[in-house]
Amino acid sequence: MNLSLNFLSVAKIATDDYVGFTFFVGCMAMMAASAFFFLSMNNFDKKWRTSILVSGLITFIAAVHYYYMRDYWATHAYVDGVLSTNPKVLSLASPTFFRYVDWALTVPLMCVEFFLILKVAGAKKSMMWRLIFLSVIMLVTGYFGEAVYRDSAWLWGLVSGIAYFVIVYDIWLGEAKKLAEAAGGAVLSAHKTLCWFVLVGWAIYPLGYMAGTPGWYSFIGDWGLNMDVIYNIGDAVNKIGFGLVVYNLALQQQTAE
Repeated sequence: MNLSLNFLSVAKIATDDYVGFTFFVGCMAMMAASAFFFLSMNNFDKKWRTSILVSGLITFIAAVHYYYMRDYWATHAYVDGVLSTNPKVLSLASPTFFRYVDWALTVPLMCVEFFLILKVAGAKKSMMWRLIFLSVIMLVTGYFGEAVYRDSAWLWGLVSGIAYFVIVYDIWLGEAKKLAEAAGGAVLSAHKTLCWFVLVGWAIYPLGYMAGTPGWYSFIGDWGLNMDVIYNIGDAVNKIGFGLVVYNLALQQQTAE
C-alpha cells in the first residue's frame, strides 16, 4: 500500500512543479553521490577513508530526507490531484521540519570535514567541537525563528546569523586558516574551496530565512515557492561539492605518496 502511494506521489507531479522536480532530482543526485563515495572508500589508505565515509554519510542522510520531503510536498501541495496556486497551501506544504532535521545532521558533519583534512597539520578536536557547536546553534535558533517563534524571527535569525559568521571567521581567518596554511599544497587548496562553499553556498540559507519570516527582514521580499527550489539546488551543490573536494584531496595525497 505504501509503495503504491509513493508511485502515485511521483506520477502526479505536474510539469510546472519545479519544487517537486528538484526534490526528486536532488534525492537521486545525492543517492548516486553516496554510492560513489561508499564504493570508492577501499581505494584509499585508512587515514583518508574516514573523510570519504563522512562525505558519503552527508549525501546519504540528505538523500533519505529528500525522499521523505518529496512525498510530503506531493501530499500537501496538491488539491484533488492539481498543484495548488494558494500561497498559504504551498507555504504549509514546504517540509520545514524535515529540512531542519536534515541540516542538523549533515551540517555538523560538513564541519567535521574541516577537522579531518586539517589533521595533517595538527588540528585538535577542540576546533572540531567548536565548529559543530556553532553549527548546532545556527540551526536550532534558525528553526525556532522560522517554525516556532515566528513573531520574534528577527531575534532568532540574528543569533543564527552570528553563529554562522563566527564559523566563517574561524575557517577564513582563525585557527582553521592557520592550520591550512601550515599544511600548504593540496590541503590549503581544498580548505579554500570548502571555505568558499561555506561563504557563498551556505549564504542562501540565511537569505531564505529572511525572505520567509516576518519582521524587519521582510524588505527582501516573499520568495516563497522559489526558495524551496533554491534550497534544493543549493543543498545538492553544497553537499555533493563538499564531498568531491574531499575526494579530490584524498586522491591527490594518495597519488603523491
